[in-house]
This record gives sequence, structure tokens and C-alpha cells, in this order.
Amino acid sequence: MKYNDMLFKIPQESSAYESDSSFVVSMIESIIKNAIDTNNNKIVLNTNLRLGLPMENINKIAGPIIEAWAFEIFYNINIEANNNYHLINVESCHRLDKADVILQFKKNDTAITANVDSKATAEDIKSSGKSPNITSYRRIRTAYIEDPDFMFIILSLKHKVYSERNAQTSLIDGIMEIVKYNAYDLKFISETDISYNPALGAGQIQIKDIHYVNYQKRSTWEFCQLLDKKYLNSSKRTFNDWYNEAVKNKWIKL
Repeated sequence: MKYNDMLFKIPQESSAYESDSSFVVSMIESIIKNAIDTNNNKIVLNTNLRLGLPMENINKIAGPIIEAWAFEIFYNINIEANNNYHLINVESCHRLDKADVILQFKKNDTAITANVDSKATAEDIKSSGKSPNITSYRRIRTAYIEDPDFMFIILSLKHKVYSERNAQTSLIDGIMEIVKYNAYDLKFISETDISYNPALGAGQIQIKDIHYVNYQKRSTWEFCQLLDKKYLNSSKRTFNDWYNEAVKNKWIKL
């Protein structure tokens, strides 16, 4: 058997998907931009340490804190009736879910659901944002078969961390400040920017450099084929490995 001999389940996304994706990405970026423009982009960490937090290690805990910040930003927009961003629902996800937060936007008379994965990277660390794990190959490949309009948005949030003495307590506050942002639809990220890491289960889809990403418009089926190509080109995977995944996750017709 060969890959091209398989009887694939071929997903067919709606004709509106590309415009819906552009709409969602623009709304998400507008929300984060507004948070920065209105000075709502700082997270203050108070401790009873007189010398403050160990700044050389603070970026190790930045990820979940900045994810929580992003959720609050979206949540606060959502509770505003008829908000300017057409955001109608916000749901937090569990730790092992595909995304960090699920957002729903209203476009005309249609609700668009976006699975958003936040990635925090440090402004002052050159290697930050290089080849982060984005999602499981198995999980994301299956998601596009189950829902051809599945929308997976990567929200890249760049931050810097510094210390300030609190005038009231005389202690040192650690401050995380979100300074830059980008949102990308995973399905449209260029082939050269996507890589595959065979570690952890069926492997992880990675972005080579989350700060510099090019777009390449494609269909859901073309993206499924790209994911398979990345998997099969790994020296640690065989066609039989892929076939077992395809059977177990119902990617092909038997």
C-alpha cells in the first residue's frame, strides 16, 4: 500500500471560510491592540520579597499568566452588550484541550467559532518563539476531518518583564507588559514555516519562528495533506505508522 492508494475522507470547507478567517483574525488583533493602546497590557506580580522576583527565571512562568490575561481581555469585551468586535461568547478550555480559549464572533447572521491558542514569547530573549509546540498532529488532523471549517488561531503575544518599587509597600513589583501581537490561522501558515516534531505521542506541529510567519492560502484538504507530508517525511515515522493513525482516527475509508 502507498499513501496515494488510500481512499481518503476529503473535507470540504464552506466557501465563506477564508473571509471568516480574515474577519476573526482582524477582530482578535483589534482587541489586543486596544488593550495595549489603553494601557491595559500590564500584569503586576506582587510578592513579599524585598528584592523582587528572580527576573532571570520569570519568563519560565510567563506563559500561563499571559494566557490568563488574554482570557480576561476577551471576557471583559464579551460582557459588553453589542461590543465593537462582534464577540458573542468566550469559553475557557481545559489544560489538555486543543486550544486555550474558544471565541465566537457574529458576522452578519452567522456565528463563527475560533479555537485560540495563546503563545507567550519574551521580547528580550532571542530564542524565544523559535519552534514552539503548537498542537498534536493526531488531534489537529482529526479536527479538520470532523469539522472542515475548524478554525485554529495562534495568538502570539510578545512581552517584556521588568521590576518597579511599589511606593506603598516599599517592595519590588514584577511587571509583565504585552508589547506586540500577531494572530495567525494555522491552516494558512506557509509550508516552510511549519515543522513536525516526532516527540510526544503522534508528534507535535511546530512553527519555526512564531514572530516571522508567511501566509499561504489553501483548502482544508490541502492542509491535511501537508500535515501528512510533514509526518511521513520524519525519519522516525513510517507509512505503517501513518496508516495505523489513519485507521484509528478514521481519516480513510475502509
